[in-house]
Amino acid sequence: MKACDELGISFRTLQRWRDESTPLEDQRPHAKRSEPINKLSEAERKEILNTCNQVEFRSLPPSQIVPILADRNIYIGSESSFYRILRANNQQHHRGKSKEPNVRPISTHSATGPNEVWMWDITWLPGPAKGVYYYLYLILDLYSRKIIAWEIWKEESAHNASVLVRRGIMSEKRSVSLKPLVLHSDNGSPMKGASLLETLYTLGITPSRSRPRVSNDNPYAESIFRTCKYRPEFPSKGFVTLDAAREWVLSFVRWYNREHRYSGLNFLTPEQRHTGKDKEIFESRRKGYESAKLAHPERWSGNIRDWSLDDTVWLNPERVRQEKNMDKLTS
Repeated sequence: MKACDELGISFRTLQRWRDESTPLEDQRPHAKRSEPINKLSEAERKEILNTCNQVEFRSLPPSQIVPILADRNIYIGSESSFYRILRANNQQHHRGKSKEPNVRPISTHSATGPNEVWMWDITWLPGPAKGVYYYLYLILDLYSRKIIAWEIWKEESAHNASVLVRRGIMSEKRSVSLKPLVLHSDNGSPMKGASLLETLYTLGITPSRSRPRVSNDNPYAESIFRTCKYRPEFPSKGFVTLDAAREWVLSFVRWYNREHRYSGLNFLTPEQRHTGKDKEIFESRRKGYESAKLAHPERWSGNIRDWSLDDTVWLNPERVRQEKNMDKLTS
């Protein structure tokens, strides 16, 4: 049964494979199948090919040929059939003076430890009156989700952002000689300002920005702002003063880093993950669960809970999974 679980098959499948009456090789390639009733005849395939090679149509794609034929009350085959037959005859190629489009995998960043990839963003906090706002600048670590640095100002500017980045470097005591740090953000004007870019180049930080008009390219930075504003004690009617806003955010950051058990970290606090205590804590949790299972095995239908985390964290994990799945399909 353990071998079946490892292979991802049922025990009944294994029994069927071991049956002497079951052929050793796959019989599907040898099966006799009737031709589909909607299959084009050889004459129809030749007609489609000849039509595409006519002087009138030879510079047009099937997406334009088929409607033109439809205007003349002529139907030979569907648009997809045209494309399929052209490809089968090696006649479907890129044409024109423009370069052939390249399909490149969507790039994303990954981290195998703290202070390798930071994400930052700005959000507004309600002020003492309608239309008055304070701006919260915040840097988040991708690997641990720890809030590295934050500040609140009355305006958005690249200068304020550069001050925040320097503060984050100093608080983490990060050396410039280490592996280059990536700082990811969206495409707002403070993120692209000259003073911030000069600071990043001076500190050896690689800037990274989201694709234009793609709102989910910086998901963790957006998520933490939601967590902040949905706290029960968040003053939805606004902060009376700038100092009051800073005092409240300071309390939130302490709670988030030291007390909040993040579901994406398998319920560690960001500080525990950032300081490398995760393996020790997970080992302790595993031992506790194993002891509980030994004490009452009848209460457990399978393995104990998985107390672990991936060693590599991706900025856009969904895209990575899709690329891995595509690799499996093409391999």
